[in-house]
Amino acid sequence: MGKVARMLIATPFTTVQRWWRKAVSPPTADEISTSYRTWRNRFLWQRLRLWLWLALICLLSFTLRDIYGFFFHLKELEKLPEVLRTQRLVINIAVLLSTLICFALHKTKLGRDRPDLLFLGSSWGISLASQFFATIRGFALPDTIGWSLLFLSQAILMPVYWILHLLSQVGVLVYYFGINTVFGLKTLIPEHPEIYNVTLILYIFWFCAICDIGVYLYDRLQCSEFYARQELESAYQKLKVAETKYRSIFENAVEGIFQSSPDGHYITANPALARIYGYSLAEEVTANSTIIEQLYVDPNRRAEFVRLMEKYGSVSEFESQIYRRDGSIVWISEKAYAVRDEQGKLLYYEGLIEDITQRKQTEEELRVFFHAVSHDLRNPVLGTLMVLRNLLARPEQNISISRSILERMIQSSDRQLNLINSLMETHISEVQGIVLQRQSVQLLAVVEAAIADLEPLLEQNQTTLINLVSADLPLVNADPTQLWRVFSNLIVNALKHNAPGLLLTINATHENEMIYCTVSDNGVGISQQQSDRLFDLYFRGASIRNSVSLGLGLYLCKQIINAHGGEIGVNSALDVGATFWFTLPIS
Repeated sequence: MGKVARMLIATPFTTVQRWWRKAVSPPTADEISTSYRTWRNRFLWQRLRLWLWLALICLLSFTLRDIYGFFFHLKELEKLPEVLRTQRLVINIAVLLSTLICFALHKTKLGRDRPDLLFLGSSWGISLASQFFATIRGFALPDTIGWSLLFLSQAILMPVYWILHLLSQVGVLVYYFGINTVFGLKTLIPEHPEIYNVTLILYIFWFCAICDIGVYLYDRLQCSEFYARQELESAYQKLKVAETKYRSIFENAVEGIFQSSPDGHYITANPALARIYGYSLAEEVTANSTIIEQLYVDPNRRAEFVRLMEKYGSVSEFESQIYRRDGSIVWISEKAYAVRDEQGKLLYYEGLIEDITQRKQTEEELRVFFHAVSHDLRNPVLGTLMVLRNLLARPEQNISISRSILERMIQSSDRQLNLINSLMETHISEVQGIVLQRQSVQLLAVVEAAIADLEPLLEQNQTTLINLVSADLPLVNADPTQLWRVFSNLIVNALKHNAPGLLLTINATHENEMIYCTVSDNGVGISQQQSDRLFDLYFRGASIRNSVSLGLGLYLCKQIINAHGGEIGVNSALDVGATFWFTLPIS
């Protein structure tokens, strides 16, 4: 029974103790940070101005009372000792002067930077003025009414920094109880001449304690709210940054981003979606007049979109043709999902739209390309088959193959091999990129190797080739085999496009940190329209003589030079020859 009683008694006591520790525990160093101190000082400085005004008005009211009492009789003042009745006006004037001095200091830099010192100075200036006067006149003055007004007004108007309030109170009380005790001074109250009694002490103690606890708790509350506001502002700033970030993504995305209602209208749309549909503003897409079903070339596509959404909850690579604002038709691919509320009710569709018109055109061009490839590769094969079948159709004893027939067969086979190799190389470079085996390379050695390999072809075309590449050029950081292909392709390209008797010039110079290489001819030249597309995949010039080339050579040259970190181009015009140039970084 005793144990249970102790537990019942201990439970509320423990609760109060825990609450008290939490309430009066001093703020940690983290809580009182520089930012909060700055805010508290500014708050104290602002409230100190209001308090000084209040104190000034209060003192003026008592001064007016004393002036009135000096000329007219007030019964309430008759109980005051003679010295106070005659000298109270002097005390009030002294306190007024100290308050005015604090007003002047409040507007200075010292007052703004150290409002805590101004707080103590103004408080002691008001409370100790009467105490100094009483000490000089040889008596103690227990000014409980003045102290109560002072401490209460400070606690109400400046409820921060409780240490200042405690120092303000302790300073007055130490002076009153200490100085008066040292000098043995008594009060002017005949029935209570002693400077203190139990009632006075209890009153002052609890009055000051209540004021200080109130200030402390308010200060703690302000500290918590300050950091809560800071965290809220920080979260708001992060939210703004995130909103700006995602707004930027939404506004600058390449794909169209949308939200559409179940009844077939766009709720939101980004600028990319507006561009896909041919509008200048996203708001035009979300206008009520825009009905999604009418945008599809095939009006049944919207119904199919909704059907798939109901069945799977999402669609991916949903390809359709749609009408743009100007009536033109483009291909789009949609990736979307259904957004539902907690009860499963459909709210809207959300997703991405990509313009795949270029891809569709590329696929169509690829089909054309395969048709061209089949045609280009079939012709040499058919020619070879015809020759071989004619041979087989003859009697065995009459089969004889002339040198010209063999040469035709060899040439046809070579052309097939070249076409197949070019296709394979292009495919590999498109999928994997050009693979380089870099090393320090002397450019002259690469050029001479390419010329030597093409010597029979140069002689056959009666070509004069001038090699101006110097042996003292800086080394280049390159793949010698790939560079050999570039020079070979550029030389062969010149031979294909021009009649026999061509003059070719190869040169290389050192410019800045690059080697500038040129392959020039004095042939028929190239038009500006052809020059713009010369390095495109599968582009074939109109002046190629007797060739079934697929137009891969110059494209591969561009891929190789770009992989080396250089650039390639052509300078030409009709009937003035052509100069192909490219750059390479030195080692």
